[in-house]
Amino acid sequence: MSKILVIDDEEKIRTLLSKILSLEGFEVFQASDLANAKKRLEFSDIDVVVCDVKLPDGSGVDFVKKIKEKYDVVEVILLTAFGNIPDGVQAIKNGAFDYITKGDDNNKIIPLVYKALEKASLNKRISQLERQLGDRHSFDSIVGHSKKLKLAIESAKKVAVTDATVLLTGETGTGKEVFANAIHNASKRTKYNFIAINCSAFSKELLENELFGHKAGAFTGAVKDSKGIFEEANNGTVFLDEIGEMPLDLQAKLLRVLESGEFLKVGDNKPTKIDVRIIAATNRDLEKEIEEGNFREDLYYRINIFTMTLPPLRERINDIEDLAYSFLKKFSVKIGKRILGLSPDYLEALKKHPWKGNIRELRNIIERSIILTEGDHLQIESLPYDFQNLNEEKVKGKILSAFELASAEKIHIQKVLNYTNGNKTETARLLNIALTTLYRKLSEYGISS
Repeated sequence: MSKILVIDDEEKIRTLLSKILSLEGFEVFQASDLANAKKRLEFSDIDVVVCDVKLPDGSGVDFVKKIKEKYDVVEVILLTAFGNIPDGVQAIKNGAFDYITKGDDNNKIIPLVYKALEKASLNKRISQLERQLGDRHSFDSIVGHSKKLKLAIESAKKVAVTDATVLLTGETGTGKEVFANAIHNASKRTKYNFIAINCSAFSKELLENELFGHKAGAFTGAVKDSKGIFEEANNGTVFLDEIGEMPLDLQAKLLRVLESGEFLKVGDNKPTKIDVRIIAATNRDLEKEIEEGNFREDLYYRINIFTMTLPPLRERINDIEDLAYSFLKKFSVKIGKRILGLSPDYLEALKKHPWKGNIRELRNIIERSIILTEGDHLQIESLPYDFQNLNEEKVKGKILSAFELASAEKIHIQKVLNYTNGNKTETARLLNIALTTLYRKLSEYGISS
């Protein structure tokens, strides 16, 4: 049942309005002044407030702003005995749904309340989605419990509440964008845009246009002004992934943004002012890039205010199981398969893999395994050959050490077989052995093809 709060110091008007609204099936609360109204708002889940402009302890116009600051999903309709344009304009600026004159049209109030309720309901849905999105990008959503990960999260939480520029370093696939999102979500800029761009994905001209936008007529096809990422993210956060790939002349424009909060659009001679936080990421050694003349030293010191290095997955072995089950849950639903878990040897194989592609590689492997698996648990057979044979091999029930010649031979045969996509004739040719010898070894080592 929708809840309405009527605020008016005139008892007859307050009682009449409450009775009319009650007959519509609403749960109606009353308050004769702002002090009582504040208490009611605090303890009741109010949807719409119908409020008089002049009250004993304050102005309804000013009260609208306070309501919207604390209860942004609540809609407010203001009533006044003597309407005037300045009050009406200020009321709307403060966030009022509407501003009407008492007695001007008594039949208008009920339809207006219904419209306000529709908007309040929409506000709640949007707020719920924002919370869900916030949960998805929060530090709590980062999967893992290893010591190195916890230390990284603790550092990120400390810098998140500041406005400092952050540089995230580490190998490809270690989750730099996930951390950037979490830092933004925990910052005072969380209500504004977070926009990510990969600096290596564009040519110099396209990257400049993406970052800074252009004026109409700046180049062929530029028929109207266009905002760039920095302008779209005003008051929010820009995440510059692979910043080490940014061309030198664009690095100079970025330095200007960091130093003065302004930039020139392509084809413009008037600077655009913005207020953004920059989080950058790279898998390169920027100090080495500076020595080789590929990166500006002054820019490096501007973005290097707070540097965090994210640990590779091979240094987070204890997190592999948690991450694997997280991806299992996600892709089982996406692919439409009921997978309950990982077999012990499958998990053991994951833990022994070097993970050069880090979390991104693990994500892809789990998705691939779910596609290939027929049962309700991921089995080692659904992994690529190099996963299955890292440490110990079986030949006719005997466990082979990774140091034994037979183990090395089995791994090599499997790799060549994989390279030829199962073509045994071509595999035998590349191994420089007879086809019959290959078949014998396949049987001996239990290699399926």
